[in-house]
Amino acid sequence: MVEKVVIIGSGPAGWTAAIYAARANLQPLVFEGAINEKNAAQGTLPLGQLNLTTEVENYPGTPAGDTRAYLASALKGDRVPYWVRAQQPQPSHGINGPELMELMRQQAVNFGTRIVTDDIVRVDFQTHPFRLHALGGQTVEALSVIVATGARANYLGLPSEEAFRNNGVSACAVCDGALPRFRNKPLIVVGGGDSAVEEATYLTKFASVVYLVVRRNEMRASKIMQQRALSNPKIIMKWNRVLDEVLGTPQAGVTGARLKSTVDAAVEELAVSGVFLAIGHTPNTDFLGGQLQLDAKGYIVWTKPQRTETSVPGVFAAGDVADSYYRQAVTAAATGCMAALDAERWLAAQGYH
Repeated sequence: MVEKVVIIGSGPAGWTAAIYAARANLQPLVFEGAINEKNAAQGTLPLGQLNLTTEVENYPGTPAGDTRAYLASALKGDRVPYWVRAQQPQPSHGINGPELMELMRQQAVNFGTRIVTDDIVRVDFQTHPFRLHALGGQTVEALSVIVATGARANYLGLPSEEAFRNNGVSACAVCDGALPRFRNKPLIVVGGGDSAVEEATYLTKFASVVYLVVRRNEMRASKIMQQRALSNPKIIMKWNRVLDEVLGTPQAGVTGARLKSTVDAAVEELAVSGVFLAIGHTPNTDFLGGQLQLDAKGYIVWTKPQRTETSVPGVFAAGDVADSYYRQAVTAAATGCMAALDAERWLAAQGYH
């Protein structure tokens, strides 16, 4: 059997693409990812980056409120999170990331989406129908493909960093900076590029002070971004420093950070409520084997303005795997919609119905 459309990935982009494709009677097949130690370690388990977050307060249509009853009725069987079944307290400012992703997944299933819990590890886009090879040995042929595998945030690899992830450690200021735990508190941003300055500047809207930790005595950021950081009275530069340890307790979350000098043996501890990593993202494109055009950062290139087309006709890209700029759930979902519509119209133009 040749599939009309196969969607690789299961974040907001993947599920939105599946919803639109299913409603267009394309009978989409989603490879949502494998559940294994490798994916757990690098943050690429099914349901994407939102499944690794706690409160999501900026996704439209999910205001604070008693959503527990709705979740219990909308989700099926063992997909209902245990904390919903146990009637644990609501998030105070929105919805939990895993709950939002389960709702997206269920909505796709409701329209007939089929799901395989496995990774696509190799593709052949040189022939048509395309051939996709899964980790478990399955090979699938597809008339069109939507790549929605996302990008994972880069972390330093400290055990304490992992221990406090989503409990004071974050890699997205726009996603998490406005949460109550960070408001009017001192925060740290680690990084010296444009993204780090953007994160630090954004956080000054909420924090009492932002320490920008740079491993050298100068930033990699562009001159205008450097000036923005240096002229902001709420940003304090910590030159020639690296993050050595995140401090805190399981109950309180992050309460501090230890910095280590890169030029001598000096060590410094700062009392902070949050540590934000801004050292880049890695798009999940290794499995493509160089068969799609990528940009200098490794992101898939959209080859036509305002379209999700890639360098291979019939292959489309959606979400953070093709977006190094916005990286938000709502923009990923939007491009998932676009990719499904693009795939539907491409298939029609080729005579596939």
